[in-house]
Amino acid sequence: MTFVQLEYIVAIDTHQHFAKAAQHCFVTQPTLSMQVHKLEQELGIKIFDRSKQPVIPTTAGVEIIAQARKILAERDTMTDIIQARKGIMTGELKIGVIPTLAPYLLPLFIASFTRKYPLIKLVIHEMTTDLVISRLREGRIDVGILVTPLNEKGINEHVLFYEELLVYVSRKNAAYRKTYVLPQDIDPNKLWLLEEGHCFRSQIVNLCELRRASHEGSHFEYEAGSLETLRRLVELNDGVTILPELAGLHLTGKQAEQLRHFKRPSPMREISLVVHRDFVKKRLIDALKQEVIAAIPEKVRNNKSTNVVPVVMG
Repeated sequence: MTFVQLEYIVAIDTHQHFAKAAQHCFVTQPTLSMQVHKLEQELGIKIFDRSKQPVIPTTAGVEIIAQARKILAERDTMTDIIQARKGIMTGELKIGVIPTLAPYLLPLFIASFTRKYPLIKLVIHEMTTDLVISRLREGRIDVGILVTPLNEKGINEHVLFYEELLVYVSRKNAAYRKTYVLPQDIDPNKLWLLEEGHCFRSQIVNLCELRRASHEGSHFEYEAGSLETLRRLVELNDGVTILPELAGLHLTGKQAEQLRHFKRPSPMREISLVVHRDFVKKRLIDALKQEVIAAIPEKVRNNKSTNVVPVVMG
């Protein structure tokens, strides 16, 4: 049994396809298949059911792959310890970021991080909160950046900052004439929401107390996949949407005129760096945390933890 063989079975489990796994591991498919076959012979069991498409592990294979992930994680921990002793910051950091945060947060710190740590490779994927949590537990990513608190067993949260929630109002809407907005000022039939699956949607439902009105159905007819789509819908139609503070930083002067604050205390969403309790690459993750906090605008960095809007999972 070798580390290479363990890497191959983990790659197959991740990609659910031998050819894609081989491509990921920079080897030919015959080479990968041969090594997996050798491992199966050594263990005396089949790890994968090759008759299924996509490829799935056998019952015993599930346990073996889970153990393989732990062994590879411990190897990486040992490498990290050695590099720390040598004063070297190098390696690969796999990050999952939710879609309502990625377009606005990543440009703030990516350039400075890569300049400061040229030997660290960042591999970043946009994914929903549920997927971030499952990938952390499976060891497929090292860290997530998302909205908390989640109160998920085995998941540790490290708060980065608090982001104010803002109202983006059509010039045709009655709320446009207000200086500050109350949640009850928002007509649920004119509120544009993200589609199901986004934690930000659940926060807005909580903030605007839409659960009791959801039976009417009409305010759920218009659902979008991104905040930018929602913003455009508001600009071109009568209506309102909610934007997180970072999304409002790059609006034009004319667009900024359509932003309104909620009456104090302003609702906030809590942004955290999350890891599995058995996480490795601690130094790399600490470096990431420091760079993100340093890159956040001072106003956002100084926001307080009052009036954090809860997240509803599942």
